[in-house]
Amino acid sequence: MCGLTGFLEHNSLFDSSHAESTLLQMSSALSHRGPDNQGTWIDPQAGIALGHRRLSILDLSSQGHQPMHSHCGRYVIVFNGEIYNFRVLRRELESLGKAPKWRGHSDTETMLAAISCWGLHKAISKFLGMFAFALWDRKERSLHLSRDRIGEKPLYYGWMGRVLLFGSELKALRKHPAWKGNVDPDVLALFMQFSYVPTPYSIYKNIFKIKPASIATFTQSHTSTFSPPKVETYWQAYELAKAGELNPFQGDETAAINHLDKLLNDSVKQQMIADVPSGAFLSGGVDSSTIVAHMQNQSTRPVKTFTVGFREENYNEAVHAKTIAQHLRTDHTELHVSAEQAMEVIPRLPTIYDEPFSDSSQIPTFLISQLTRQKVTVSLSGDGGDELFGGYNRYLWGPSVWKKIEGFPPQPRKMLARIISSISPLTFDTMYKILGPVLPGQLQQPDFGNKLHKFAKILGSANAELMYLGLISTWETPSNLVKNTTRLKTILRHPYSCQGIKGFTQRMMFLDTMNYLPDDILVKVDRASMAVGLEARVPFLNHSLVEFAWRIPLSMKIRNGQGKWLLRQALYKYLPKKLIERPKMGFGVPIGTWLRGPLRNWAEDLLDENKLKKDGFFDPNLIREKWKEHLAGKKNWHHNLWAVLMFQGWLENQN
Repeated sequence: MCGLTGFLEHNSLFDSSHAESTLLQMSSALSHRGPDNQGTWIDPQAGIALGHRRLSILDLSSQGHQPMHSHCGRYVIVFNGEIYNFRVLRRELESLGKAPKWRGHSDTETMLAAISCWGLHKAISKFLGMFAFALWDRKERSLHLSRDRIGEKPLYYGWMGRVLLFGSELKALRKHPAWKGNVDPDVLALFMQFSYVPTPYSIYKNIFKIKPASIATFTQSHTSTFSPPKVETYWQAYELAKAGELNPFQGDETAAINHLDKLLNDSVKQQMIADVPSGAFLSGGVDSSTIVAHMQNQSTRPVKTFTVGFREENYNEAVHAKTIAQHLRTDHTELHVSAEQAMEVIPRLPTIYDEPFSDSSQIPTFLISQLTRQKVTVSLSGDGGDELFGGYNRYLWGPSVWKKIEGFPPQPRKMLARIISSISPLTFDTMYKILGPVLPGQLQQPDFGNKLHKFAKILGSANAELMYLGLISTWETPSNLVKNTTRLKTILRHPYSCQGIKGFTQRMMFLDTMNYLPDDILVKVDRASMAVGLEARVPFLNHSLVEFAWRIPLSMKIRNGQGKWLLRQALYKYLPKKLIERPKMGFGVPIGTWLRGPLRNWAEDLLDENKLKKDGFFDPNLIREKWKEHLAGKKNWHHNLWAVLMFQGWLENQN
């Protein structure tokens, strides 16, 4: 895993005297992503500068140094990620007589050889891995920026005056002297609604994210017109998801379990390849346990596993992880973190996440990355299992709830919603503790009060798609909160745009895979792990496994009120059922409680009415009202307030 950056401008404007120092400053801003080595390459005649920071994972020698030139001399690349099938590609090139005389055994060299042989579009369709890269074509004088299929690795770009800037993180772009970072209020409204900035936008005006599964090409003409790049998509997710429904898996349940087991085994095997120590995050849930079970099944020595636990009972999965680790006989490391230790991370969040990001599980994700990096350089993660195999609670009860409520007139539903919302979640939790033992199993849920309030949010929905939008929204009407905005287009605000996928649950899963997964989950993991120089890999996101998941009928994913049925059956080959069958627990921290206690002064400073007025982005009255209600325990507004706090903290860090 590495960091890349650079800039392109018309050769007549290129400042050769300052290019090297500028590029070094941009690259140095990414030193956490690549602490092992730094490299630069500049061609003043073409107006291109490429910078790279290296975290050595494969081919630790100087032969893996970047920027790297192709053997034919046509291409120069800076690359972040891993190509897991690079050895297969090498053998294919050799069998065709197209392989160069290899300098080393890095996947970067293999990429360049594949591109030289087949061309960029065909070569990239053969790549299996996680990646973001900038490729300069010296013959065509064109720059190609590209990301992997799901969007595991980040890549930003945009014009600042006459200069095209690009890089793995915004902090690199900010080091260029042409940088002028103006917050885009329209994008801020998106952030306040979803708690992350959706692709292709960034928090800054005129700066964007490269879309997953795409190649954006800039030619020399772009440096004079500053026009958008030519964009090609090399993996059609929507079409593949629809095709999966039209051509479902034909085997029976046993065949599906065996096929899934093989795909997982192959993916984990590929992603265990490294020239440095590796391990895995282990929460004790289905997804991470599946990855660790496959790792241990293929390893001749105990796999190193890592868990972070919390003293708050509802947020502590460490005991479950320990049980799984003992059964699989892994080399397990466990760290119990106090609230004080967790809160020490908060001042670092604006720097780590680089643009506003308010999924509070960012805190434990950083802590487990920090713990893991003490012993290994590569760690496998179980992310992606929920989206692909039906793990989120909204998949389980969303369609059935909608089916029950859609027949009732909207007004009575809205009235009931107001009644539920008028009672604080804390009151519901108190009632639940009394009635919990006699409630039916499907009602026995952790965090009962907040989930009941979430149910109230959807009661007034006009249709199923708007119900989904309500479920995934933090601030449902951000236009009331953020001043002077216009409504930006995003598939999340128009979820019915994927009606070609049959079934409400399937559409939710697809939208989560294409949006929440890359822009929240994968951002969280990438920034947290890279902040400590750890490479995190996600075996569930092998595109063959993703495409297989889209071919599996819903009945094999959700059954008898339980998600991930097929994945669970595959896991039972390695773990007893009793070790993993328990209610789903989120990977989070008790932010709501902390805001009323030890974080109160910190939050009060950022939410100061005069400060909010001076910054000029938000309606202070709306925020202060929610802050007072939260402090009084009338309602739990911690998600809404955390989004405001993360933006305010980020904004303060920019000054």
